[in-house]
Amino acid sequence: MGDSASSSSSSSVHKSLVADLLLWRNRTGAVILLVSSTGFWFLFERAGYNLLSFVSNVLLLLVAILFLWAKSASLLNRPLPPVPNMEIPQEFAIKAADEIRVLINHVLSIASDITIARNPIRLLQVSFVLWAISYVGTLINSLTLVYIVVLLSLSVPVVYENYQEHIDDKLSSTSEVIRNISRKIPMPVSKEKKYQ
Repeated sequence: MGDSASSSSSSSVHKSLVADLLLWRNRTGAVILLVSSTGFWFLFERAGYNLLSFVSNVLLLLVAILFLWAKSASLLNRPLPPVPNMEIPQEFAIKAADEIRVLINHVLSIASDITIARNPIRLLQVSFVLWAISYVGTLINSLTLVYIVVLLSLSVPVVYENYQEHIDDKLSSTSEVIRNISRKIPMPVSKEKKYQ
């Protein structure tokens, strides 16, 4: 019982840290995230550097530094480099598998809703989202898309926090208009076939 309380408190701490970062309450962390993502985007997109070669070069540099540090430590009777235990805990793997299972089950329920229940609204929603992703993918590459997502995640929560009442009002009126339009779309009546 103590484990669930500690994991709940650590989860709320992580959520609080992310919220502080995205709402710019932790200004230093938000600035570091913004500058580093801009630097990576510039390095890979504008300078033409390749992600695979960048990761390979960074790992090569890290391995060389650790090797030289360990060799010099043994020669000079100094402590070895503090290398952390590189192991994924079982609890983390189980939690990640549970999260992935929930996501896959949600996707399968949407697919079931489209194919078995023949829900045309859900089909239109999924078709629109997939078309929008495809269209955006033709306009920009995935790295730029990730950079845009980082920029939006650093700006949208702050704007929403400052103008929450106005945004909620506009979203509720837009939702009502969409609901009224969707009510006017005729829904097909499902006729089940009888098999003998």
